[in-house]
Amino acid sequence: MKVLIVISSIAVPIVMFYLQNRWKKSRMIFNSIAVISIMIFGNIAATSIYQIIVDDAVFMTTIHAVFLNPFFLITGAYIGLFIIYRLLILTAKEKPRKTNFTFLGKNE
Repeated sequence: MKVLIVISSIAVPIVMFYLQNRWKKSRMIFNSIAVISIMIFGNIAATSIYQIIVDDAVFMTTIHAVFLNPFFLITGAYIGLFIIYRLLILTAKEKPRKTNFTFLGKNE
């Protein structure tokens, strides 16, 4: 299972990057899913923390019970993959360019 998680965290963002280059509408889809995921993830976290504070039940098991929520896990996983995908886009845009920069009399 650990290997599947690691391979997925590498392969899925690469597939997303490839798709956004081939099909322009996929960018909007990926971004929309990310916005919805962040809203769901944040609201689940906030309501869970609020309930813990209201109940005055600050125990490790109560705090970590949020990890049993499948919506929290799924949206968190997508946010992680989306961040890697966006970093791939950023990296592709920042390719080094040839310049006529001179450093100590040598062209680089």
